[in-house]
This record gives sequence, C-alpha cells and structure tokens, in this order.
Amino acid sequence: MPKSDIEIARAATMLPISEVGAKLKIPSDALLQYGPHKAKLSYEYIKKLARRPNGKLILVTAITPTPAGEGKTTTTVGLGDGLNQIGKKALICIREPSLGPCFGMKGGAAGGGFAQVVPMEDINLHFTGDFHAIGTAHNLLSAMVDNHIYWKHKPEIDSRRVSWRRVVDMNDRALRQVACSLGGIANGFPRESGFDITVASEIMAIFCLATDLKDLQRRIDNIVVGYTRDRKPIRARDIKASGAMTVLLKDALMPNLVQTLENNPAFIHGGPFANIAHGCNSVIATKTALKMADYVVTEAGFGADLGAEKFFDIKCRKASLKPAAVVIVATIRALKMHGGVARDALGKENVIAVRKGSSNLERHLKNLKKYGVPAVVAINRFITDTDKEVNAVKNMAKKLGVEVIRCNHWADGGKGTVTLAKHVIKLANSGKAKFKPLYPDNMPLLEKIETVARQIYGAKELVADAKVRQQLKEWEKAGYGKFPICIAKTQYSFSTDPNLKGAPTGHTVTLREVRLSAGAEFIVAITGEIMTMPGLPRVPAANAIQLNRQGDIQGLF
Repeated sequence: MPKSDIEIARAATMLPISEVGAKLKIPSDALLQYGPHKAKLSYEYIKKLARRPNGKLILVTAITPTPAGEGKTTTTVGLGDGLNQIGKKALICIREPSLGPCFGMKGGAAGGGFAQVVPMEDINLHFTGDFHAIGTAHNLLSAMVDNHIYWKHKPEIDSRRVSWRRVVDMNDRALRQVACSLGGIANGFPRESGFDITVASEIMAIFCLATDLKDLQRRIDNIVVGYTRDRKPIRARDIKASGAMTVLLKDALMPNLVQTLENNPAFIHGGPFANIAHGCNSVIATKTALKMADYVVTEAGFGADLGAEKFFDIKCRKASLKPAAVVIVATIRALKMHGGVARDALGKENVIAVRKGSSNLERHLKNLKKYGVPAVVAINRFITDTDKEVNAVKNMAKKLGVEVIRCNHWADGGKGTVTLAKHVIKLANSGKAKFKPLYPDNMPLLEKIETVARQIYGAKELVADAKVRQQLKEWEKAGYGKFPICIAKTQYSFSTDPNLKGAPTGHTVTLREVRLSAGAEFIVAITGEIMTMPGLPRVPAANAIQLNRQGDIQGLF
C-alpha cells in the first residue's frame, strides 16, 4: 500500500531553515525563525535586493477542475525541484492553505506524493500565524465599525448600510447570515450581518497585493466599510482603524521561507480566495523571489479561466510583473470527465472521450495566447494513462504549436519533471513572451467584464440589469473606473453552469451583483451563486484527522 502524503512528509529529512536560506545566499540574521524549519525574511534584507535583476517568472495553471483532480500545486513543487535537479537556481512561490478546506474537503494543500513542501503539518495548520493576523485585523475593523455606530461618531454610519462583515478561517455555513448586537441597548443597534471565510476577506486580497507596509496601510485606509444615510462612503481611515490594523499585520507581511522534500527553497505566503479575489500568493513574496532566483515558479487558483486570467489581469498588471512562460496542468482522467466519462469509469482507456474532453484544454491554450505568453502542457501522470490517450492530447496541442510533456513528479519528485523543466527553460529564454493584459485600464468597467466573458469564457452575451449598470457608472465617476475586474464564477465550467463541461460556447453570463474592493483596487463582478463562506461536506476531512498514540498528527492527506 503506498504511503500517504503525510507519511511521506514525515519521513523526509529536513535541513535547518538557515541552510535552506544559504542556498539563496540569505544571511542567517535576515531570517526570523519560527522553529528549526520555517522562517520569515526580514524587511531590511528585502530592501537590499532592490537593485538586483529579476529572474524569469513561470506560471503554473490548469484546465477546468474536475473531481478527478489535476495536481496544480504538486506540479508547481515538482517543477521547482526539477529545475533545481538540472542545476538551475529556482524558487517556488505558492499560497498558504486555509484551515477551512483542510478540515473540509482537502485535508491538506501543500503538494502531494514526493512533490511537497514541508513541514507539511505546520503549513496546513497554524504555520507562522499569518491567517490569524489577517482575520484579527479584519475583525478589529468590524468591531470598530460597530463601536463607531454605537457612540454615534462622525461621520455617522447608517447601520442599514454596513458592508463590512466578519471572518473566521473555517467552513461554517451557520455563520453565513447572522443577527448581531442583540440583547438590549447596551450591546448596540441590532442589524443583520454575516461571516466570510478569512481567505475571502478584502484584507487578504490587500495583503497579497501590497508592496510594503506603507502600501498596505494606504490600501487599508481606502477600504469602504459602509455608507452614511445620504449614501456617502465611509472608509477605514474615517474611523481611524488602519494604523492598528497595520500593526497587527506588521510581521505577517514578511514572506515565509520553507523547503521542498528535496530541500529546495519555497516561499509560501498569503492565500486569497480564487473566486471573490485573485487567487495568487503575495506580490511581496513573488517580487522578492525574482531578485533571489533565476527561475520563480508560482501558481494561480482554479483553472486558467479564473486563476490565470486574474494572475495576468490583476496581479501582473498591478505589480508590473512580466511572466516568461506558462505551464498548464492536465490529467488524462480529468480530460475524460470533460469528455463525458463517469468517475467510476476513468480507469478504462477511452481515446474518443479524451479527444472530446481536450476541447477544454484547447480553449485554455487559445486563451493563454491572447496574453502573449508561451505555454506548455504538463500531463500529470496516472498509471491508468495509455499512450494512445496521451497521443490524442499531443495531436491536439501540436496544431497550436504547443508541446505536451508527461510528468511523474508525484512518484519521482524532481526527477519526474526534468523534461518539463528543460522545456520551460527553453520557453522562458526564447524571447517569445510579449505579455499584455486582456483589456486596457481605461476601458469602461462593464466592457471589461464583457471582454472576459466573451474572450475567455466563450459567452455569447453578458446580461446585467439597470441597477448593476448604474452602480458601475457611479464607481467610474468616483474614480474607480481604471480598476481591473475580478469575476466570481463557478470554477467547474467556462460557463456559469457547473454542469457544462468541455468548452461550451454561446452561453449567457448573467451579472448578478458587483462589489467595490477599494483597498484591493479591483471590482468584484459576481455571476451565479458564489459562496464566500463554504460549508462542511457530509463527511468532512476533520473526521479522520487526529493524534495517534505517539502524539503524531494523522489524517492530513
């Protein structure tokens, strides 16, 4: 019986984090250690890197997710190890896992098999406390909003128009809608509110887009928490909350350094929701990594229609990043599901279904070309894959001038991605990358949303009622018109219907609601039913997570 991810991770021989840092020539006094195997990189050292040239930035994205799994984080880690295997100075940059999914569906999110980051238990649980700091900063603002209302401070917030909710880093459907300030006049003015999961907080998005502490506080200043009776916005700076919030986030904003199973360096920092926000690790970690390594491998959440689009149109645009290559991860199993095969039949050869399901991969590849960044397909290998099935994918990609490479990093670690690593280097150094966002800053907000819907999702039309259209026009008049847009849509389809697999066309995208993230500096466009507070499944992963007789954690995948 093969070992579980946690068993593989626990058997690994980790280096002291100072030795991992030494591979990047980080002096020991620049590492603020959280035990022997994890550390934060000091601001003073980051500032010293400013004049160094940048390495090459590689994005790992994926086809549209299916229950069969794709392995995006595993591929990101495996590719980083593969680059180091062939003598390149490479650094991995990924998001921190949220406790909610760890105890809900996933049971862990730090790679898998022999392509993991460690210490696995720490990373998946409390790590260096970043998420706790973000949640506390968010809830401090929530408390100060209600305190501002209670004491009737100026400018007076209309308690009916408070837009700032509370957060907790846990899946808890019972908290989606709550009534607060109950119990009498001493407790304030009763109103309806709710909780989001911490990764959906605007503070998380701000945290991951801020370039330094000064920029962090500037963005927090601009958060809109509610409105006056005459509908004028109230910002965090109006209730004097941003200073204390920045203090809570002071240490958290420093990037976290850990290592892979092969003792190669990795930054794990930040983790915004890949739907309501942009789903990428922090700008400060990515930009720091580019000063320290020749190749930086990062990932974006969900499939390329959500993750890669937001990575390019939000993160790269705002941080002036220029990616050199894209790896799009697929599995034969997932392509079969897009081709209509049921989950229990995925182990049987079905070339026809692979060809049909490859339409999903083809759409993603065509979309990526619109950003001017060369791509390669990484097939995350399963033992049930056949040569005929893989060749069907290769034949499709060949027509687009894209290579398809089989990878076996789950079983072999970095050795399983050496071929991919060599091709990525070739792409990154080819000079073919001519990155450009999908739309310009000065395009009207509604047209930006429509551009993504048509060009990335393959939609025939975008439908939005008069109220939504008017709100977008008002934000343009208020000076928010140059913001990029962040579309919240199901991750399971190019359309807004999660059941439409493959590459549907001619569908309608209905814009249900728009939200202003003035601190993060983007507009959230909500389509369909998007949950910002997930619930636990019928059988949560938490059921299997426990301490064994030796006091070791078991049950994390």
